[in-house]
Amino acid sequence: MLACLVERFVAENDTDSIPDPEKNVDGVLKDLNIEGSIDYGVTAISLGSTDFGGLYSEKPLAVIRTAGADDVVRVIRRALESPTLTVAARGNGHSINGQAMAHHGLVIDMKSMSDNNTINVNVNSMYVDVGGGALWSNVLKHCVSEYGLAPKSWTDYLHLTVGGTLSNAGVSGQTFRFGPQTSTVTELEVVTGNGEIIVCSNSQNSQLFFSVLGGLGQFGIITRARVLLQPAPDMVRWIRVVYSEFDEFTHDVELLITSQESFDYVEGFVFVNSDDPINGWLSVPLDSNQAFDPTHLPKKTGPVLYCLEVALHYNNHDDPFMMVEKLLGKLRYLKHFRFEIDLTYMNFLSRVDHVEEAARGSGIWATPHPWLNMFVSKKDINAFNRIVFQNILKNGVNGPILTYPLLRSKWDNRWSVALPKNEMFYLVALLRFTHAHPTESEINQMVAQNEEIVQTCIKNGFDFKMYLPHYNSTVEWKRHFGEQWGRFVNRKRQFDPKYVLAPGQKIFTRNHQF
Repeated sequence: MLACLVERFVAENDTDSIPDPEKNVDGVLKDLNIEGSIDYGVTAISLGSTDFGGLYSEKPLAVIRTAGADDVVRVIRRALESPTLTVAARGNGHSINGQAMAHHGLVIDMKSMSDNNTINVNVNSMYVDVGGGALWSNVLKHCVSEYGLAPKSWTDYLHLTVGGTLSNAGVSGQTFRFGPQTSTVTELEVVTGNGEIIVCSNSQNSQLFFSVLGGLGQFGIITRARVLLQPAPDMVRWIRVVYSEFDEFTHDVELLITSQESFDYVEGFVFVNSDDPINGWLSVPLDSNQAFDPTHLPKKTGPVLYCLEVALHYNNHDDPFMMVEKLLGKLRYLKHFRFEIDLTYMNFLSRVDHVEEAARGSGIWATPHPWLNMFVSKKDINAFNRIVFQNILKNGVNGPILTYPLLRSKWDNRWSVALPKNEMFYLVALLRFTHAHPTESEINQMVAQNEEIVQTCIKNGFDFKMYLPHYNSTVEWKRHFGEQWGRFVNRKRQFDPKYVLAPGQKIFTRNHQF
């Protein structure tokens, strides 16, 4: 099924297509008494109808800038009074397929909440209480600069909201050790689809707690999270090494994530075996004074190569040399292809910022991004490499192709997230970028290639699940959740029985019946 490309940008003078609050839901918002604000303006509607993916556009009735959790309650309760009104929580707008949109519904701007400015660190108990609309980048800066502490698990890109990543999982190179970000949360404040504020944890209202984590926003809106902290290191040794053979790459990366003694961060990516400036050799070196010399490659290499990316934490008075050499000494990488730099812990975790800056400067940050994220079981990753990496994607995706293993034992099966059955599975993330002025045909070709990959997995019987999933039919969602579908439906009935929340996921509708 080829997703239909919808206009990415909403013209600021396109007022005819903007819902009129006087003509919709009988003016149901007229007397809504909130501390924040209700915005029907063109700019606000444009904001609420777009996201980073740029593939879909659904105009809301209004964008609600709530002041706090009490405002979220009032908005949801008002929606419950209507037979059709829906509510979507929008973080920093980094959804790919319209998941945070609400067609003629209400979009809550989570970044507007005043609670986001309050980041309360408990040094004795080693946790931080933070608003659901706060950006992880701000959490990092506050915790490290003020207390020398930091959360344990991250995403690669930090300008995402706390509630947004916890509603999916939140994965990066620390996940093999600490689990996804959902595993580092001990308490949540949630506004459910029943319009109730509930504090929940592993021991208090636990069913809601586990439902919301990885729950795609279906059961409640996270307005506060308690996140575990650990001492933050001063420095990071960041290293990339290269492989020509996939089996050697997987052997080493799997060794690292299962060894008691390992690096603090382990990821990997696929790159094109050519001088392509975006997809090829030049994407590997970490510094401008480093060079990738292809004359040192083996004589027989395939269309793609593989990079293992690792990092070791250390403090200013430490020398990481011995530990780095010990860990790298176990690996089978091509010895002429080792790149490394030292940088502060803050700069390492913020390493994607310079990518964003460059992309904004060239105009490609604002163009569509047909990304594909999936989890592929270890038992199928070699076949996936042969069919997908070495064939379908042999020319690259004009952006990173991430792939690295995760351990199912680090994930709680009570969460709502769907995972492959195997204990070890690989994240595969195709982070596509376009040029500054892509045509609709070019974007559709990228979307079609994503669909080809998904269908290839289905046809070959691969054990896989979509991460940050997007489907358009109940049949597809049932297949996604598999044996967990019944549990997911029951949780929806309990915490959002009128199907008000997160309509952009297209799992349930207001008139849904089973």
